[in-house]
Amino acid sequence: MSLFADLTSGVNAVRPGRTTMPNFDLSMILAATTLVLFGLLMVYSASIALADGPRYESYGRFYFVIRHGLFIVVGLVCALFALSIPMRVWQKSAVPLFLLCLLLLVIVLIPGIGREVNGARRWLPLGPINFQPSELMKVAVLLYAADYTVRKQEHMQNFVRGFLPMACALAVVGIVLLLEPDLGGFMVIVAIAVGILFIGGINGKLFSALLGIMVGSFLLLIWLSPWRRERLFVYLDPWNPDNAYGSAYQLSHSLIALGRGEWFGVGLGASVEKLHYLPEAHTDFIVAVIGEELGFVGVSSLIALFVFIVWRGFEIGRQAIAMDRIFNGLVAQGVALWFGVQTFINIGVCLGLLPTKGLTLPMVSYGGSGIVMNLVAIALLLRVDFENRNLMRGKRT
Repeated sequence: MSLFADLTSGVNAVRPGRTTMPNFDLSMILAATTLVLFGLLMVYSASIALADGPRYESYGRFYFVIRHGLFIVVGLVCALFALSIPMRVWQKSAVPLFLLCLLLLVIVLIPGIGREVNGARRWLPLGPINFQPSELMKVAVLLYAADYTVRKQEHMQNFVRGFLPMACALAVVGIVLLLEPDLGGFMVIVAIAVGILFIGGINGKLFSALLGIMVGSFLLLIWLSPWRRERLFVYLDPWNPDNAYGSAYQLSHSLIALGRGEWFGVGLGASVEKLHYLPEAHTDFIVAVIGEELGFVGVSSLIALFVFIVWRGFEIGRQAIAMDRIFNGLVAQGVALWFGVQTFINIGVCLGLLPTKGLTLPMVSYGGSGIVMNLVAIALLLRVDFENRNLMRGKRT
């Protein structure tokens, strides 16, 4: 029976004498749907006042929420397509997809092709929309690292055959991303790849060496870039007048918004900071608006949903590995790592725990390529779970 036949026959379809287990993890679908719909609501709330300013006066009040809704629809179509593809096909496509994404990252840097915004060249213009290849690279590196770990399983304790090829691949991706520049995206990609290698059983000394090299490289890049170094130091003292009206302007207003929200918030739609005080309120700093309007309770509930998705991702991966589906298990746990790390960084930035980075909140923040790839990642997670359940029933997929 095909995947779509399973879908149309109902999630509670029962084979006589077998099991009443549904075909999909309904709790995961409910959590992801809640986050997406909540994100749509908060993007509307955070962006509705932007049309009152000179920068977006020609856009209209519903411009961002309509575009976000359209990207969600595109993401759902892509997610259904990803959900219909067996994991064995994804495994065969891992290397070609990785190479294609690397090529797209290079094309972005070509003058006249890549689109530059605020000094960063990260987007490919595709008619009315802009596509960000670094978001697709997160999916590609997820699949590539899982496939690499499976292929190199017997060499994971060897420096030359187990460690060096992946280190070189990450170095190439890092060089291209840092030329854009997109340090935040590179950090997430490294976390996905290194996390999968660790789960896959890489030698402890080699893992420590890779981690040390990456951390050292990040610190060196920050130190050698005056504007990155400034971001690092100003977040430690955002209330200094020189910082509050300069590089820490976003952070200081994010903290003001969160402080105004207190326990239960000032009410949905009643945020003051989104009224042109807090830049990028609908993208990188949407958590600040959530905190102001819904308070500590709202932010805590949001975090709880992400914790649940990350936990389910690791649990689904553990089940797949227990059934000897190593690639499937690593992909599922890689998705959990991706969402966990990016959520931690985004919320940490809004709370002043981390230096400011241009990373969106998965499935919640406004962003075209980001929301599409987030939904594809959820689809991969559901596909792994679907195949797990079929194996438990004795079916092969």
